[in-house]
Amino acid sequence: MMGEIALRYPAGSLVVSTGAYANSAASDARFPHPVDRVAIRATRLRTLNGLVLWTARASRLARRHAPGFAWCAELKPAGYPARWLNVRRQLPYGIVVHGTELLLLEEKTARSAFKRWTARQLFAGCAVVVANSRWTAERARSLLAVLGCGALAGDVRVVPPGTTPSRFRPGIDPRSIRAKHGLEGGPWLLTVSRLDWHKGIDTVIKALPTVRAAVPTARYAVAGAGARRPHLERLVAELGLGEAVRFLGFVSDEDLPALYNAADLYVGASRRFDRLAEGFGISLVEAAACGLAVVGGRSGGVPDAVREGETGILVDPDEPAAVAAGIVSLLRDEAARRRLGTAGRRAVETFYNWDRVARDFIRIDAEFRRRTSGAR
Repeated sequence: MMGEIALRYPAGSLVVSTGAYANSAASDARFPHPVDRVAIRATRLRTLNGLVLWTARASRLARRHAPGFAWCAELKPAGYPARWLNVRRQLPYGIVVHGTELLLLEEKTARSAFKRWTARQLFAGCAVVVANSRWTAERARSLLAVLGCGALAGDVRVVPPGTTPSRFRPGIDPRSIRAKHGLEGGPWLLTVSRLDWHKGIDTVIKALPTVRAAVPTARYAVAGAGARRPHLERLVAELGLGEAVRFLGFVSDEDLPALYNAADLYVGASRRFDRLAEGFGISLVEAAACGLAVVGGRSGGVPDAVREGETGILVDPDEPAAVAAGIVSLLRDEAARRRLGTAGRRAVETFYNWDRVARDFIRIDAEFRRRTSGAR
């Protein structure tokens, strides 16, 4: 998300500070801005050593470039160097929140006075919090109120993510991807996600016998990797679904647009599970960009990604019968699928795209730059 936004900031108006990744040089060359990488793996930035190195590096960058605002891609670990720069250089910063991390932080701050103090310190210098959905914004407001950050809680902004409509689009030839993954016959349902419980893949599998009773040739493809695959495979076997469910494993970014085009209906039955939830669901708008109607779970931030009755339908993601009913209603009604898919494509072209997201971030950035300079 932040990479897509950075690509759209005016050339030379941004400095990116992050950790190291393998083969990052090729990626960095795409950006019209300097990308400064701390000499530590990005996954290690959360360690004490990583935070010290990143804060020192960010301080040097701030002295060199004199920025007027900083964006944190997430609260932790990015909030630590941002807070340091706020204290030392009065640099305003904004924090992007995504949903699940707030559920975890709510639990931790309820149990630990130290965690409450730490979270309060990270938010204390924050100029604005940006949420990816209305649900995430409500979670942020609730947490900020508990932490005593009332003013910040009263002005949480919502900027739903998007995708790239020139890349994810209808009309891409799906034959090679069908042959690669054995996606013959159909109609095919598709889910693209990590294999985790809150994604609701198990609910779709449980719904499939009912779906196939109504549409006997319906099959389900799941693209993604994760620790829950063995559990899901056992569920498929227990229900006697056999080849009706196909686990594709990891699918490359290059193959994803064709995969969406190979499907007949997208299903994203995400639900709240323990401290996990869907803050938005970018795969939902990727599918819509490719002209697919969407069946989404009425949970978390999904209602911000699926416009009910316009780009898809929302169902109770905890009830296999409700998921099955939604799927069957659209599989039996090709005209409705086409209407929803066309509207989904239009919604991506006009709203759910990275150009609009970047404009929203740039506008918020400029607003708080002006407010800060005016206060001085």
